[in-house]
Amino acid sequence: MNPSHQNQAPNAMKGGDQIFNGFDMVSEVPDDHYYFRSPKSHGTTKTLSKHVMKEWKILEENLPDSIYIRVYENRIDLMRAVIVGAAGTPYHDVYFHSFGYRLNPNLYNNGKVCLSLLNTWYGNSRQMWDRRASTLLQVLVSIQALVLNEQPFFNEPNAGGWLGRAHAVTQQRSRAYSESAFLLTWYVAIKLVNRPPKNFEAFVIQHFRTRSVAVLDSCREYANGRVWVGSYCRNSGGGDGDGGSSSLRSSDVSVSPYFRNTMVELYPKLIQTFQYCRADLQGTLQKLELEVIIDKQPKKEKVIDRRKHKKKGEVLKNKTMGGIFKKAVDKIKTVLGWKEKKTNSKQPVVS
Repeated sequence: MNPSHQNQAPNAMKGGDQIFNGFDMVSEVPDDHYYFRSPKSHGTTKTLSKHVMKEWKILEENLPDSIYIRVYENRIDLMRAVIVGAAGTPYHDVYFHSFGYRLNPNLYNNGKVCLSLLNTWYGNSRQMWDRRASTLLQVLVSIQALVLNEQPFFNEPNAGGWLGRAHAVTQQRSRAYSESAFLLTWYVAIKLVNRPPKNFEAFVIQHFRTRSVAVLDSCREYANGRVWVGSYCRNSGGGDGDGGSSSLRSSDVSVSPYFRNTMVELYPKLIQTFQYCRADLQGTLQKLELEVIIDKQPKKEKVIDRRKHKKKGEVLKNKTMGGIFKKAVDKIKTVLGWKEKKTNSKQPVVS
């Protein structure tokens, strides 16, 4: 590790007896890095080094508290970044790593990030990459703010279709997408604890230990229809994850039966994962108890006749989006050994 980076950084994470700096250098690229076996970048070494050192300085001095970077002495053309989902989004409190699952319309299974700044999506000249002015910091912050946002459903081009973004049916689809994104993200997070990326092992444990209580509180709020999925916000209380709730409850919140049932299944897995991270869960409910929810929206939306819809493919795409998430969750369960054989008996989920 480079001695020049061993002092505590402004955005360092404190946990236990360790301090995890926001920006740091390690000697070698870990063998689990996606580009570990890729050849080094071509070009003049002096020119490349000068540009990289400039990027490193910008990152070291300006990283927000929720983004962490590791760079490598033996491969200055590579780096590894951690982006924590922001409050107010379905990705809140999660250190983001997809393991090849598509958790967002802009993040593809093969690792591609669809973003104008990366020239992987269209945009005007000011939105595209400019080698003279654009920086890696802008890319990371853009992913956090513009991609991992509060309504990721609308990242898909023309997601609202002819109905428009404000239409009740479109908003319902958006909320369903956020529910599925939240579930899949946390199933992936559990897998992440089992397989943390090298050089971030300490971070994974510290982060989930710190945020465990807030995450479990949000699960109970969402499952019981008290706040919309992604809207729960718990103050950090000085970093221990045990501050007061600042969520705004609403009487018109509703969640799907699939979300409620899956949360009942996911909750004890989260408890077990956070205990592995040595989280203090004393006083925290060990089992998710669901309240009986009276139908808050008895009036049903008019069903759209796909035969009369001008964009049939778009309707079918929106309709099947939830099924794609369910298949991904089932696949993760199988990988983690949680998939059980189907039985005829049905477990009650409402207490």
